[in-house]
Amino acid sequence: MYPRTERTTATRMRDRMSYDEAAAHAVLDEAYHCTLGFTVDGEPKLLPTLHVRVGNTLYLHGSSGSRPLLAARDDDGLPVCVAVTLLDGLVFARSQFNHSANYRSVVAHGTARLVTDEREKLDVLTALVEKVAAGRSADSRPPARKELAETAVLALPLREVSVRARAAGVKDGPSDRDLPYWAGVVPLRLTPGLPEPDAGVTAPVPAYLRPARSPWLEPVVLRGEHVVLEPLDLSHAEELHAALDDPEVWRYVGSRRPQSVEEMTGYVRAALAAHQRGIRVPWVQRCAVTGAVVGTTSYYHPDEDTRSVEIGFTQLGRASWRTGINTEAKLLLLTRAFEELDAIRVTWQTSTQNERSQRAIERLGATREGTLRSNRRRADGTWRESALYSMLASEWPNAQVTLRERLRPAVPVAS
Repeated sequence: MYPRTERTTATRMRDRMSYDEAAAHAVLDEAYHCTLGFTVDGEPKLLPTLHVRVGNTLYLHGSSGSRPLLAARDDDGLPVCVAVTLLDGLVFARSQFNHSANYRSVVAHGTARLVTDEREKLDVLTALVEKVAAGRSADSRPPARKELAETAVLALPLREVSVRARAAGVKDGPSDRDLPYWAGVVPLRLTPGLPEPDAGVTAPVPAYLRPARSPWLEPVVLRGEHVVLEPLDLSHAEELHAALDDPEVWRYVGSRRPQSVEEMTGYVRAALAAHQRGIRVPWVQRCAVTGAVVGTTSYYHPDEDTRSVEIGFTQLGRASWRTGINTEAKLLLLTRAFEELDAIRVTWQTSTQNERSQRAIERLGATREGTLRSNRRRADGTWRESALYSMLASEWPNAQVTLRERLRPAVPVAS
């Protein structure tokens, strides 16, 4: 527990105050930024900046030419106040007076010192990068000596620290509870968006930037002898457009054929947004021999509760038709579904007009269950009828044997 001091003792709403060290550390570690308060020449200053906690010291990032860092060069250090707030929800009451917010906040007082030891500074900057994404420090260039000289770090010992929090519902008075207005809490949380690669980036999005989620929603890399399935990424757009720039590939696809790399980027972005919502798990198909991107495929509507998933959104460049790529891609997806995710049912849908696709699905060992009438809208606004196929876990062992036999190289017959 942190000791109470005159500066950290609450004068109102004392029930929201805490001096618990673990609670304070949790807020500081979850937050990415803070507000640094100090005075220069008698004037109050506030500076938003990044921070990282190492043990019981809070380190603050800045420029070596900034006012607080220059002031901290003094032997006595710089008196500061640091505030961090995490907004957890908006509280809507029946009365306007009782509207509120749920939050967790930390305020720390003390004297900050300028970090001058190069080893300590490097360790702090590494810790700051690791806080942004665990594993990132090994996946990026460390600062050069000139960059290190341009960067300043303040160290604040955590001694005078208080935590204030609210995590409650609506607190309307008895006279307001019968009012005909909606009341409740709207939770708020900071969530990462889709990573957007810089121009020229060809490396896939690293695992530490992809959100942790159910295995059913994780597009793990799947490797075979003919094809490698890797998580679809915006950096694949140019190669994917080159591979699929063929009207025949999009003939029965509901979405409009991308006419340029920019439009393919939009197509990929939509797939990634669907993945973010838990609707789709997209992969790019890469030829295992040449390394070229040849197409894309996905899990669609993965449902861990019912242990079912659809395989769809499969587009394959015409040069890869009638090769082992499509067959092995389906073998990899089915193996993951039945043997790793413990699915009991895998389905496919295809246009009733796409006889080539229907025959390909049937060769996988799937059973046609029927026709779904007017269930998917085409790019031109019309509605298609879809042939629905399925494979059950009990049918997978025999289907697997058949698929592996189809991929086995033909043995020459001796003359």
